[in-house]
Amino acid sequence: MGAISQKSAEFLIRSRLADAENGDVDALFELGVTYSTGRGGAAVDLIEAHKWFNLAALSGCTRGQQCRAEIAAEMTAREIAEAQRQARAWLSACGYQRRAA
Repeated sequence: MGAISQKSAEFLIRSRLADAENGDVDALFELGVTYSTGRGGAAVDLIEAHKWFNLAALSGCTRGQQCRAEIAAEMTAREIAEAQRQARAWLSACGYQRRAA
C-alpha cells in the first residue's frame, strides 16, 4: 500500500472512530464495512469488522446485524469470541451500558 493510501485509511478510521465514540450508529456500521472490505486502503480484518458490525447491531442497525451474520460464517468460533471480547471492551471504555452479544 502506498503512503497516500495508508494515510487515507488512517484518516478514514480516525474520523469514523471519533464519530462512533459520540454515538453515531452509521460510523459503527461504516467501520465494519471498512474492515470487512478494505475500503479506503484499510487492511481487511474480520475480527475488527465483526466487532463494529456487532456494535452497530446493538445500537439497532439492521444492516449491522446482517453483515455481522455474513462475516461470522467466514470466521472461527475463536475469532468470533475475540471480536465479542473487543466489542465489550470498547463499550466499557466508552462508558456504554449495553453488553455486546
